Amino acid sequence: MKKIFTVVALAVVLASCGKSAKQEALEKQQALTAIKDSLKLDSFKRAEAENEKIKQDEQHIAELAAAKRSAASAAYSSSGTVTNSSAGQTTTQANKKKGWSDAAKGTVIGAGVGALTGVLIDKKDGRGAIIGGLTGAGAGYVIGRAEDRKSGRVQKKQ
Repeated sequence: MKKIFTVVALAVVLASCGKSAKQEALEKQQALTAIKDSLKLDSFKRAEAENEKIKQDEQHIAELAAAKRSAASAAYSSSGTVTNSSAGQTTTQANKKKGWSDAAKGTVIGAGVGALTGVLIDKKDGRGAIIGGLTGAGAGYVIGRAEDRKSGRVQKKQ
């Protein structure tokens, strides 16, 4: 009797586990879909805000150019000739920061990973960290420099 009761209890437990796993998988899929949809909506909002900012900047530049033209045409000398200090329309473009190069990122990441690996491998913490950090930094720099060359940030050696 105990064997039958144990088999029935085991069957009930296994049957109930199978249904919840399916339900959990369905809930995870629905959650992922909701997250993806919200990310898409967020990116559209950011793009619209960025486009609005660009339009405002272009309008501001056009107003500045019009003000320069009117100021230049109003500046007359005593002989009646026009003095125009700027020959054409000048626009200022903000220099876009490029950020860290791939070589710099590779060096920092390689040094961190190398130091951690050195500590784990060598039981003397200081020595392993130093050797691993230097080795990792060198390898990371070489890999990052190659990526900089591929992207065109750094010219290839000739």
